[in-house]
Amino acid sequence: MDDIHYSKYLPLSEATFYVMLALNEPLHGYAIMQKVETMSGGSVTLGPGTLYGVFGTLEKQALIVKVAEEERRKVYALTELGRKVLAEQVRRLEIMVGNAHALLRTA
Repeated sequence: MDDIHYSKYLPLSEATFYVMLALNEPLHGYAIMQKVETMSGGSVTLGPGTLYGVFGTLEKQALIVKVAEEERRKVYALTELGRKVLAEQVRRLEIMVGNAHALLRTA
């Protein structure tokens, strides 16, 4: 069992969750914005201010790392800790959705 105190990182906001999910491969900011919009079916659109705020927080928490800088584009990737935190968030969301389905079926 990991000795990670997930409560330091969780719950993730919807924007943060999608940014981390998009970073299953190294990407720069604009590509992340596009991928998040596509993955969320258009329900989440990130502006530059939101995105760079998320980057700052995730970097401070060591959940992402800058892996390259191409021209003016910074490329980010999830760290191993970031992958574990994201997986824990998904586990918790699955429990929430399972409970919601069970409750709504009985309603």
